[in-house]
Amino acid sequence: MNFIFISPNFPENYWNFCAALKKNGVTVFGIGDSPYDNLDQRLKDSLTEYYRVNNMEDYDQMYRAVAHFAAKYGRIDWIESNNEYWLEQDARLRTDFNVNTGIKTDKIYSIKEKSEMKKYYAAGGIRTARQIKATEGLDNILKFAYEAGYPLFAKPDIGVGSGGTHKIESEWGLRDFLNNTPHIHEYVIEEFVTGNICTYDAIINSKGEPLFESMCVCPPSISDIVNYNLDSTYYVQQHINENLRFWGRQTIKAFGVKSRFVHLEFFQLGRAHRGLGNEGDFVALEVNMRPGGGYTPDMINYAHNVDVYQIWADMVAFDSRTQADNNDDYFCVYAGRRSGVEYHLNDAQILDKYAYAMKMTPNIDKALAPAMGDYAYIARFRTEWERDEFLYDVCNRK
Repeated sequence: MNFIFISPNFPENYWNFCAALKKNGVTVFGIGDSPYDNLDQRLKDSLTEYYRVNNMEDYDQMYRAVAHFAAKYGRIDWIESNNEYWLEQDARLRTDFNVNTGIKTDKIYSIKEKSEMKKYYAAGGIRTARQIKATEGLDNILKFAYEAGYPLFAKPDIGVGSGGTHKIESEWGLRDFLNNTPHIHEYVIEEFVTGNICTYDAIINSKGEPLFESMCVCPPSISDIVNYNLDSTYYVQQHINENLRFWGRQTIKAFGVKSRFVHLEFFQLGRAHRGLGNEGDFVALEVNMRPGGGYTPDMINYAHNVDVYQIWADMVAFDSRTQADNNDDYFCVYAGRRSGVEYHLNDAQILDKYAYAMKMTPNIDKALAPAMGDYAYIARFRTEWERDEFLYDVCNRK
């Protein structure tokens, strides 16, 4: 099997995917814009060959890189980045090289455009917040606002993370947003839903069946973290909520997901919401057809004593998994701090108090810092009390 991994060096932990593929006998190639000498040695050891391009945004360069591997090694079986930013380009490369193990161009907008996602949710009977495109005109949008009520939430129809999002509190704010926002035609507007964001994280085989399932809880939302420069916190839940498992699987069926690692976002309602459900119910937010960002795969490993990199590689190579669940589960918690902020407990005090639980203390890449903090602590705990005390100690500012 010939597998091309797009941008295998970013995020930095993605070398694990390549190493797991190689372990399974897959021939792994890499395409990226980083010089070969700058690659992690563990990534170099996992790749049969690496092709450097000057600009990964330049499709011609990417096309030539794939053509090079196809000419030299034969048919390409997989093209994948596991990265939201490159999903559309991945699909175009698969289409042009007739690679049938992933999403192609004809299906990409069902998972990139938030407005298109709504159609699939509706077909699957999955509850979502009401939405209108900003292009539908002032009268229609004002009618929508009257029916949905304020606040509203506006976001780019296609976008990664929380960039460009707006909370709209009033009709005046709505008019101001519509009149003064650049590229307004690219936006959708939704009713505002309160509650924690929870994610259904799963590895799906070619039959649409989950080989592995997990759950993350994200208080506060990424948009609040970015917009208000908050400390970044979230955690992998010790055990998946069964209602979330049900709606996650329904979403997999509705979107026809096959042979992917997915990170599906839901609101868990903080209070009853007319037309959406009662407190504690789940409402679909959006689909992400890739692993959770940053160190989420590592956190899932720590929480459940598994290796999701290997489970994913087993899905690729064997369409099944070789590891059994060991039912030894923890909460794994991420707490990211901001540089230049004073906290009640300093770094040395945090590391000393939680030495028994600490798993990673990463410095965050600048590209990820707005959403994840400048530096972080990742620890695991058996109890909710320990989890909450850790979050308080890390994020308690002076």
